Amino acid sequence: MKKIAVIGGDLRLRIAVEELRKKGFTVETMGLFEDENCNINECDAVVFPVPTTKDRRCVFAPFSKKEILLSDIEKKLLPHQLILCCNYRFESKICIDYGALDSFALLNAIPTAEAAIALCVGNTDFTLWNSKVLITGFGRVGKILASRLSALGADITVSARKQADFALASCLGYKIIHTSKLNSNPLDFHIIFNTLDFPAIDNRSLEKTNASYILDLSSKGGFDMEYAKKLGINATMAPGLPGKTSPRTAGTILAQTICELLNNQVML
Repeated sequence: MKKIAVIGGDLRLRIAVEELRKKGFTVETMGLFEDENCNINECDAVVFPVPTTKDRRCVFAPFSKKEILLSDIEKKLLPHQLILCCNYRFESKICIDYGALDSFALLNAIPTAEAAIALCVGNTDFTLWNSKVLITGFGRVGKILASRLSALGADITVSARKQADFALASCLGYKIIHTSKLNSNPLDFHIIFNTLDFPAIDNRSLEKTNASYILDLSSKGGFDMEYAKKLGINATMAPGLPGKTSPRTAGTILAQTICELLNNQVML
């Protein structure tokens, strides 16, 4: 039976800890609950949160009363331990970035898409049905979001860069624009969802768009949010939605991912 250390995290990790204990794992925590006693050296695996860090210095630990420095934790990690991180890696360790795995990211995209749709409904005075919607980026979140919005009757346009994504979008009946061409023509859409982690929409396009609502789901931002608001555009930055709106589902998905990775490690 494996012993797991969980470092930091939000409600998702609290739920994941519950689920892991139900499955028979021994779980110790740091920065997640009160009255914790976590000895990393005695654990077979160490799990970090979604995301592992927001500043590359401290572990993301909103419940902790003190900072948990990545450098301090790294000194305690042992060569034989399996380290599970999200969008981060400890070099020279047995480290898996579970955030990059389809088995986690695709499932995690479902609560992201549902929360995004809820935000959109709450910030507009018209239906998604018959609305012209742009989704910038056709990755995991973009694909799931497009399918949900299409089922509600929205007129979907997606931006992509890969030929395989163009083919899939076409097969699904979506309109397509190359991401590099987003700023070539006015963004004539009722709603824009951004999933890209780089400035895909420039200020000139923001000035010309007639979108009633723009929702940025990325962690780094796909456009200048402050400038959009200065223009009077109703815009929202909303990274990490699963942990805020669906922690039970997101935590269960995370626990499932951890179990699969631990079992695979045993088989290796």
